[in-house]
Amino acid sequence: QEQPVESGGGTVQVGESLRLSCKTVETSTSYAVAWFRQTAGKERQFVVGVSRSEGRVFNTKTADSVTGRFIVSRDNINDTVNLQMNDLKPEDTAVYYCAARPDRSWRVPDKMGDYVYWGQGTQVTVSS
Repeated sequence: QEQPVESGGGTVQVGESLRLSCKTVETSTSYAVAWFRQTAGKERQFVVGVSRSEGRVFNTKTADSVTGRFIVSRDNINDTVNLQMNDLKPEDTAVYYCAARPDRSWRVPDKMGDYVYWGQGTQVTVSS
């Protein structure tokens, strides 16, 4: 099964942290993986992403809106891509989606159309 599976969403207070995980296929080291988020009536937006990896080597890309607060990492032993979200704000409230695509480059695509496989999404709510 190549559809990513997200976990870790929930409701937190402003300033708190939350960790999301995306379980990918066993060959995920050959995949670029990204997190997008979407609110009602708006397009899905890129948040963070990682390129394919060789061992612990991989590239990352982070949207300006979350730089300094969100950290993405790969756990190739467990085939997961994790999103650590710190200092959460009400505007971070959204459904977060994990996306993946086979990619032999070191790029981190940041457009929805670049990704082939999508998870079902997980809700993150930040209340003030």
